[in-house]
Amino acid sequence: MSVPAGLRAFRSAAILQHAPAAMSRCFVLSPLPRATSTLLMISLGQRLLLAVSLSFAAVTATPTHALAQQRRAPMPPIRHVFVIVLENQGFDTTFNAHSRAPYLADTLRRAGAFLRQYHGTAHYSLGNYLAMIAGVAPTPKTQIDCPHFDDFVETGIARDGQPVGDGCVYPAHVATITNQLEAKRLAWGGYMEDMGNDPTRESATCGHPEIGSPDMTELAAPTDQYATKHNPFVYFHAIIDSASCKQHVVPLTRLEDALRSADRTPNYTFIVPNLCHDGHDRPCANGEAGSLESANVFLQHWVPLIMNSPAYRADGLLIINFDEALTIDASACCSEPSGPNTTKPGVNGPGGGRTGAVLLSRFIKPGTVSNVPYNHYSLLRSVEDVFGLRHLGYAGQSGLVSFGRDVFTGYRAAR
Repeated sequence: MSVPAGLRAFRSAAILQHAPAAMSRCFVLSPLPRATSTLLMISLGQRLLLAVSLSFAAVTATPTHALAQQRRAPMPPIRHVFVIVLENQGFDTTFNAHSRAPYLADTLRRAGAFLRQYHGTAHYSLGNYLAMIAGVAPTPKTQIDCPHFDDFVETGIARDGQPVGDGCVYPAHVATITNQLEAKRLAWGGYMEDMGNDPTRESATCGHPEIGSPDMTELAAPTDQYATKHNPFVYFHAIIDSASCKQHVVPLTRLEDALRSADRTPNYTFIVPNLCHDGHDRPCANGEAGSLESANVFLQHWVPLIMNSPAYRADGLLIINFDEALTIDASACCSEPSGPNTTKPGVNGPGGGRTGAVLLSRFIKPGTVSNVPYNHYSLLRSVEDVFGLRHLGYAGQSGLVSFGRDVFTGYRAAR
């Protein structure tokens, strides 16, 4: 994400301290002509995919109404969850009347459930991604996106299973949702755009720096805009020490084939665009516009592929969220705890700001609007409830609620 000048300097100094020569080689970017036609050719069928749903009347749930009902609401029979994480946009920027991402802010919003009070849990990026898959709160190093890829040095365990200490890569006993899924013989996949495009930067599978070395993916290159800090799976020894990491954390190019049949589609699919297509960079290293404009084009390509897949049509749920708002918004919801390692998860405040989110499923009536507060811990809790898993970390926080009747308005048992 974009950071204040003082912190940028701190992060840069941390990298330069360990690899000045490598920095000078890796971070000099050559200007390229602006990319145009490849991403802009969106078929008529894709543009019209959701049009049939837009005539439905909106269904709105308020916090008071929904929270009183959903604690005991059963989850729909969802067996395939897809998550697409975008970057660094506040609610008012994305979901306004003149949004630069109209496919998300208008077409998809009206086709599913619009979560108006969805919040990030931290600043900067990395802490939010870790919350989504493990329920862990930020550390001082994850708050600056771990420019040096160091082990987490643990000194204890706090309430709600929170590791106490500082560092980046958590010890093997700290579980993630992927470990839970494997224990239940359920499949998962992390699909990372551009990972491995430049093998001198990262591997094409389970791509991450060596422990104790600088992260050379902090800035995008013209042909490789993968960022380790947006790939949460590689920050846990419980994943990277296993052969399953190279099997399951793979380039985004493999997703299209996985979508062709339900038995090849993972039960849990976590999709991370590159630094351009997630909206992080503006302009992009390859000459694209970046920001919401490029994120919009990415969604126009991938969302129809997901929604036309046999797995999604049968029992799928697609979640499109943002890791955080801009740093000027450090608001939080859901009585978010600060955690044992920092006093302010949002650096300037208690959270990662209000971003909003959009959910799509056959179990959701088009035009659903929820004003119930949710955050990344709520997301993790909800996915764990879908698959019958115990709640990890702050997903198990007392009083936190999963997506409920306010979201799954098309599921009879939830009414």
